[in-house]
Amino acid sequence: MIDQSPRKLTIDIWSDVMCPWCRIGYGQLEKGLALLEGEIEADIRWHAFELNPDMPREGEERSEHIKRKYGRPVAQAVAVSENMRGAAENAGVSLSYTGPRNADGDAPPAMMWNTFDAHKLLTWAIETAGPIVQTKLKLALFDAHFAQRRNLGQHEVLLDIVSKVGLDPSAARAALADKALAGRVRADEEAGIDMNITGVPAMLIEGRLLIPGAQDPETYANALRRVAKKIAA
Repeated sequence: MIDQSPRKLTIDIWSDVMCPWCRIGYGQLEKGLALLEGEIEADIRWHAFELNPDMPREGEERSEHIKRKYGRPVAQAVAVSENMRGAAENAGVSLSYTGPRNADGDAPPAMMWNTFDAHKLLTWAIETAGPIVQTKLKLALFDAHFAQRRNLGQHEVLLDIVSKVGLDPSAARAALADKALAGRVRADEEAGIDMNITGVPAMLIEGRLLIPGAQDPETYANALRRVAKKIAA
């Protein structure tokens, strides 16, 4: 009898929760997987990549950060953000703030934060609860950053997010203090560097094919089919 069940492929994604293109890329990947329904399924694992490993605890306003890091004027940074919002809509995701505003109707400033502790919790999540729960946490962190503009550098914020995806905040607090876990996150980052990953998202399919950047759904679908065919050969 021929096995008609979908082939499951592992996709390792190096990503940072501050990265809008990582959220867009994952949205496009989900659309690509939808094109392969009944044919290919994915086991997704998230890996650590810090866009700004030297970011101080107090963070930095996003437009000023882009201006300082990339030499872009604030007006250009705003234009780039608008382009990303359009790409996000095409991917079926949102980068827009949806939280409360002040009496003047103003949203809190969009900030960039140090994300090492977020990566620690993502590593802890996959080690203790598996890849599906890790993805739930990753998406919740994306939402907290882009839609809610929460401070992902604060432990109490991270623990609240952990609790909302059904993980134990007490165990998460212990994980944040775990030096051995911090070492595993650093090793994960080094593994990405060893593969010449210098930007994210970067998706590695079955350890065979590395796809850099956010691609369209068809590109992801074709890449997955190609790897599946090689494995079956």
